[in-house]
Amino acid sequence: MSSNDDATVRLNAWVQGTVQGVGFRWWTRSRALELGLVGQARNLSDGRVAVIAEGDRQACDRLVELLNGGGTPGRVDDVAVQWGEATGAFHGFVEA
Repeated sequence: MSSNDDATVRLNAWVQGTVQGVGFRWWTRSRALELGLVGQARNLSDGRVAVIAEGDRQACDRLVELLNGGGTPGRVDDVAVQWGEATGAFHGFVEA
């Protein structure tokens, strides 16, 4: 592992599938809080859920694994991921 593995990062994930109206945002919030992450999960008008999470890279990687893992409410068909620098804009994790 490089020293960057412990860096605070920002994860942007767009989750596609049957993910609205099934408790997906609540489930995502619960997993993120368990991992010590801050951010939000919100419904998009096109049926996807947008997830923003900030915290250590290992915890964000684990959240991506969980989003793809098949144990989510509803059905996840695809998770698009983008990485960036944490902004510190979030306190806690909310369903927006």
